[in-house]
Amino acid sequence: MQEMKPDNRPLDLICLGRVAVDLYSEQVGSRLEDVSSFAKYLGGSSGNMAYGTARLGLESAMLSRVGNEQMGNFVREELERAGVDTSALQTDPERHTGLVLLALKDRDSFPLLFYRRDCADMAIDADAIDPAFIGRARALAITGTHLSTETTARACRKALDAAAEHGVKRVLDIDYRPVLWGLTTPGDGETRFVADDKVTEDLQAWLGDFDLIVGTEEEFHIAGGSTDTLESLRAVRKVSDATLVCKLGALGCVVFEGEIPARIEDGILVEGVKVEVLNVLGAGDAFMSGLLRGWLRGESWETSAGYANACGALVVSRHGCAPAMPTEEELFDYLGRRAGVSRPDQDERLNHLHRVTTRAVRDWPQVCGLAFDHRRQITDMARDVKADPARIPALKRLLVQAAEEGARRTGLDKPAILVDDVFGQDALNDATGKGWWIGRPVELPSSRPLHFQHGDDLGSRLQHWPREHVIKCLLFYHPDDPIALRLEQEARLRQLYQAACANDLELLIEVIPPDTSEVDDQTLARSLRRLYHLGIRPDWWKLPSMSNAAWGAVSQAIDDNDPHCRGVVLLGLDAPMEEMKLGFAAAASNDWCKGFTVGRTLFAGPSREWLAGAIDDARLIDKVAGNYAELIEEWRRLRSVKVPSGGSLT
Repeated sequence: MQEMKPDNRPLDLICLGRVAVDLYSEQVGSRLEDVSSFAKYLGGSSGNMAYGTARLGLESAMLSRVGNEQMGNFVREELERAGVDTSALQTDPERHTGLVLLALKDRDSFPLLFYRRDCADMAIDADAIDPAFIGRARALAITGTHLSTETTARACRKALDAAAEHGVKRVLDIDYRPVLWGLTTPGDGETRFVADDKVTEDLQAWLGDFDLIVGTEEEFHIAGGSTDTLESLRAVRKVSDATLVCKLGALGCVVFEGEIPARIEDGILVEGVKVEVLNVLGAGDAFMSGLLRGWLRGESWETSAGYANACGALVVSRHGCAPAMPTEEELFDYLGRRAGVSRPDQDERLNHLHRVTTRAVRDWPQVCGLAFDHRRQITDMARDVKADPARIPALKRLLVQAAEEGARRTGLDKPAILVDDVFGQDALNDATGKGWWIGRPVELPSSRPLHFQHGDDLGSRLQHWPREHVIKCLLFYHPDDPIALRLEQEARLRQLYQAACANDLELLIEVIPPDTSEVDDQTLARSLRRLYHLGIRPDWWKLPSMSNAAWGAVSQAIDDNDPHCRGVVLLGLDAPMEEMKLGFAAAASNDWCKGFTVGRTLFAGPSREWLAGAIDDARLIDKVAGNYAELIEEWRRLRSVKVPSGGSLT
């Protein structure tokens, strides 16, 4: 293997080619004609490769083009969430971002429909490509589709020439899609091979430009002009000195650095990983991501191909391509156990690692939250002052404004709120899309045993939630509760956790010991350990103020069971402001505590006055914002002594 030595270039990889939106059927087993709903993911082979390599720890960049519309914004934002540099991702003022509709009919049939006629990425502007940007990377990866038209070929030529000038390694993923070369009907995106002399001639004119060429057997057939794999590899070798990596599906892959041997297995053969296949779409992009992760780190071909095969195996066992791409931590966990994991999609440890290492927002160093998800208490408040309950939704919208104003006064970048969808749906709509931390309750208020506000059909209910909303569930729970009560509550909580995972939503569990129970410094820690033992690993915990000893026990429980936990936030109940501040003291010195989500302490008095007609909207906002700002400042003051690991304070 020609060693890829680390250097001081800021980018590991630039991916040039297709980037689009994939719309994946949610009905597995249906024809595309019969599909009733789709899941929206990042798509396009080059986009998937940039995304996948970024998840594996490479500094990757996207060089392509998207439309000046919502789907183009989605592609750009999704790449950036994975850490991909999008500074060279062009925006087309007229064309739309490409779309792909995909169905999962069975293990061998994947109906595929491209909406790519005159799409943005096929109109990439060669004149807008900066050769100096290419020179910032260690490698440039191009996919074969972008060699198929005059416009895209011109862009590839400029990028490849710049790469040669700057000593950048050049990679080709043949990525042969006959429909995108105009060789099949528009609805036949599934066909992967159609022999065509003109395509072979066009491809061979480019092969000498690359240092590494990767493809399936069928893709080397089109590149070499023969349906005999060895003969096609030899034809490629005549025009290119590149290292050739031929993918063999479930069998793995084989690497050829020099002359093509008499038998394909005489190359560097790296066996694949056997898994149950759900969806082969995107397996090649995952393979490329793993291969490049190893190659660009100077690893051997055996190691790099092992990464590639493992990444491919993980993706074929899951729904979608880009969202199924593993992270580095997940990949290495799988590699250490792969012989015993034939169904990665059903492996609890892998699924948890995938969930927690691919979160859209990687870290919340602090959460300073205004909680007004109260339903019963605010209804009671309205009744007490003889106010019309129909005013409560307007109150909640004003509290969103108060949260924003309190954050502004303290310089807090992103407020946090807890708000319900019973009275607060309009408030939720106002806050959504701003990058705030937003929690949303599902429990029926005061229920013990736990019941859910909108019934037990959680899956269909949560399906309609924005992905940025955090599920919040309050549980009145003690580890020494009567067995029947405890088992009933735990069963409902498991149901909620499974629904949260299935819908890719974060979960916050609020644990409050019942008033009548005995509580000591181990009670909350025992509660957490019990729930962890049941396989329930929420992203967040919400807990009452406690002693230093209790914090130590809670911290140990989290350390032992889920080091990827987001953290703990403090609840307030109806404690007076000064009492709430006193409760911050022990919490502020604990790394796991990220802040607070406090409600009635901050809003109860002003809200009662507003409902009674004693103050107007502006005064309500001012009073609540002032209380909220006061608590933020007190948290910061105490926290300044102990900054949480993993992040600085805003």
